[in-house]
Amino acid sequence: MNSLALVCMLALVLQNVAASACPDLLSPKVMIVNFFNPEGMVWYSNPDYDLLAQNVSVSGLSPPLRNTVPLFGDIHCTADGEVCQLVTGRSEINTALSSLALAFSDKFNLTQTYFLLNGIAGINPYIGSINSVTLARFAVQADMQYEIDGRELPSNFSTGLWALSTDAPGQFPSAFMGTEVFELNDNLRRKIAAIAATANLSDTVTAAAVRAQWKGTAGAAEPSVILTDTVTTNTYWTGELLAESIGAYTSLVTNGTAVYGTTQNNDNAALEGFLRGAVAKKLDFGRIILMRTASDYDRPPPGESILDNLLYVDDGAFTSSLENLVNVGVLIIKDILTNWASTYEIGIKADNYMGDVMGTLGGTPDFGPGPA
Repeated sequence: MNSLALVCMLALVLQNVAASACPDLLSPKVMIVNFFNPEGMVWYSNPDYDLLAQNVSVSGLSPPLRNTVPLFGDIHCTADGEVCQLVTGRSEINTALSSLALAFSDKFNLTQTYFLLNGIAGINPYIGSINSVTLARFAVQADMQYEIDGRELPSNFSTGLWALSTDAPGQFPSAFMGTEVFELNDNLRRKIAAIAATANLSDTVTAAAVRAQWKGTAGAAEPSVILTDTVTTNTYWTGELLAESIGAYTSLVTNGTAVYGTTQNNDNAALEGFLRGAVAKKLDFGRIILMRTASDYDRPPPGESILDNLLYVDDGAFTSSLENLVNVGVLIIKDILTNWASTYEIGIKADNYMGDVMGTLGGTPDFGPGPA
């Protein structure tokens, strides 16, 4: 890193120099954040943005998987550097470390960048349907809990999954680690939802037939844009009982505000990495968009076994949900770039609390125990 770039990085942290004064740093307006190779690669056939025009090596990103091209160790950018992409690699650990590495990279000025978290997820059929697009205000980490095998449950327990630092399910935790809940900019979310609603969503005949099995629920509806919240676990799980437990925990730790809508493996991890970047004034936490497209249901429909649902049944929405990452993502990016000077450069002011359960970025959380 040359001396000019070093001075620029210091000045940007102190927030007293324009990005244009630091020509050695890339200053993307949008950073797409995908989590595994299929999510990343679906962008490379998109004609609007050639993300492989520049490949920027960043220390600390996930090492490549065998036969993985392009490598996870690069940030991919358009030729003008306005749109870039991070692929974190699967799991909370890979996602957290890659997000942190990007946030503290000396190759980028991210102080005005919008982060589009852009991945597929399982969906709660009482909230929405496969091939739908969801935008979250809350992300809840649901694997920081106690767990007992269901075959060994105490007779008075409704579930084997319950909050740490409590004695039984349904009790509010007396201690938090800090990553259990994140809240994002709701005004930005709602603005993005209006843009997403204009997209043409991909769908399949198979997915439509699977949706029909959820007659009488939101899971039977045509694909749409849904405002709901998301849950992060490393575990790939399925089933009505686990879904009920996770939904109850989501409500509990957000004081009844969040509604469990989607399940995935990454978002709290990415948000913790970016939160630490925000603490260091490397980025703006209020510019994070959390978008998930629904590739499958989180439980079997009536008449289907739980094992078949987890391992064998194809809901017909994997490829189309990947396509919808781009179908909607491109519209979001175009709006940000087109209206940068008039709207996005200054930022979308939030009216709600933003940050983690500990109040690390300041303000008073409207969930959890309050500021640390």
